[in-house]
Amino acid sequence: MTASVMALHASHAGRAPLEALQSAQVIEAAGLEGDRHSKAGNRRALLLMDHEVLEHFGLVPGAVREQITVKGLDLPKLVLGTRLLIGGAVLEIGHACDPCELMDAIRPGLQRELEGRRGRFARVVRGGPIAVGDVITVQSS
Repeated sequence: MTASVMALHASHAGRAPLEALQSAQVIEAAGLEGDRHSKAGNRRALLLMDHEVLEHFGLVPGAVREQITVKGLDLPKLVLGTRLLIGGAVLEIGHACDPCELMDAIRPGLQRELEGRRGRFARVVRGGPIAVGDVITVQSS
């Protein structure tokens, strides 16, 4: 299966609904343009989440507040530092995202259920456009 971008979301304020996007610009060493987490030097600016995990738990893209929902890419198995080419951008995979108490606000017990499965942070190595439907190419690890 070819890995691809299933959904894009921007967060404009804490706990506020996410904005669904069809395309976006990611900014080198910062994050998704317009997203509240996009700050110079932020190594955790982007959260990537497996669509398959969301489906398993009956959740929709953006439910766990990820910016990029991916399909066909087993995020937990990617080695730290793996680079992904998505559209015109290059992302570098960072650490796993620990589920926080906000997950239990979605559904009681979800924080525990998502342990080790809430996705991975990434930093932007090279900025560029990304869009829903873009193919994801693993460049290196």
